[in-house]
Amino acid sequence: MSLFDDDFYSTKVSRWNGWTPPGKQGGNRSKVLNAPWLLPALGGAAVMLALVLLFGTGGKTTDQAFPAVASTDAGKSSSSAGALDEQQLASDSVVRAAAKVSPTVISVVASNKESDKSVMSGAVGLGSGILFQKAGDKVRIVTNNHVVEGFNQLEVVTSTGERKTATLLGRDQMTDLAVLEMDGSGIKQVAEFGDSDALKAGETAIAVGNPLGLGFAPSVTRGIISWPKRTIPVSLGQQGEYDWEMDVIQTDAAINQGNSGGALVNLEGKVVGINTLKVADMGVEGLGFAIPINSVKPVLDTLIKDHKIKRPYIGVVTQNLQSFKGTEVLKLPANVKTGIIIIDATGPAKDAGLKTNDVIVELDGKPVDSTLALRKYIYSQKKIGDKISITYYRAGKKATATVTMAELTDR
Repeated sequence: MSLFDDDFYSTKVSRWNGWTPPGKQGGNRSKVLNAPWLLPALGGAAVMLALVLLFGTGGKTTDQAFPAVASTDAGKSSSSAGALDEQQLASDSVVRAAAKVSPTVISVVASNKESDKSVMSGAVGLGSGILFQKAGDKVRIVTNNHVVEGFNQLEVVTSTGERKTATLLGRDQMTDLAVLEMDGSGIKQVAEFGDSDALKAGETAIAVGNPLGLGFAPSVTRGIISWPKRTIPVSLGQQGEYDWEMDVIQTDAAINQGNSGGALVNLEGKVVGINTLKVADMGVEGLGFAIPINSVKPVLDTLIKDHKIKRPYIGVVTQNLQSFKGTEVLKLPANVKTGIIIIDATGPAKDAGLKTNDVIVELDGKPVDSTLALRKYIYSQKKIGDKISITYYRAGKKATATVTMAELTDR
């Protein structure tokens, strides 16, 4: 059971798996990587953890979406409460790093226009973002895709409380990144990116964001880099089974709902990661994850240029054979234990003659045993317009089809 009650954080696992082709997705806005994570426990038991996105949602909102936080410094002078002591800045590297990056971390408020009947009106999402680039009289912001996906009205609140309308330049569900743009007047500083490849386990990490909408000024928490490059399985849709993997930075710096899109920073005040998800379950502490900034940079460049990431697809909804019961109806040879069952074929796959209940076992002559493996092969080895040879079984007979990769349209 997740620590949060929202449906977004469900640990339930569906039996359905696979990449849903365009036109088959229904109304899901997929603001979460709805990925339960099974870890072995003592005595052979297993603990189910919920990997949750650090994203807050609610109903209609007013200025109270950013509640005032009672000060604990009532007895201090206005000079000590209102400004950082110069000696403290000089001696405390964490304070110095936080002071450097905090003005560049903003809140993102996402909502839907009441007049737009095609979307759910009244819903409001709250996340964080980072000012990272000036472009003429505009400034650009990086945040998570799940913060803005499904919303048509975006507003930014700076660390000083100024509200500005933002527009979406581009977003990508697979990398969970998005780029926004807004009027740059009054913006004097943008964040500096660091080198995530240089991170070492145990070095200090600082998370900066706007958890739970607690005021305009970003919150700062400190921890360490638990591991600089962790690969975790995620589910991109409602099916619940793993259909992608993310390379992430693991940190124990406290991050919570509303931190999505915020900064993970080193002691130089340079952004080394984009905070995106955490493990939330009873008895679990200090398992947060950020997208490495070296992986983020090329995605941002492409989103600014093309407004999306162009990827190939073959047009199949699938389920892993090994998770399917009742395989006798497929009439497979006794030695076929792994593969990918086609639940539905559309687009290129349908044009090539693939059908429901076909079982894919090879791609370009190489064995394939899961939807995840299929997707990783396609995205790493193929381009739009390339051909791929798919070997499959139909009613016990082995056959091969050649599929021409098409462009995956927006979900």
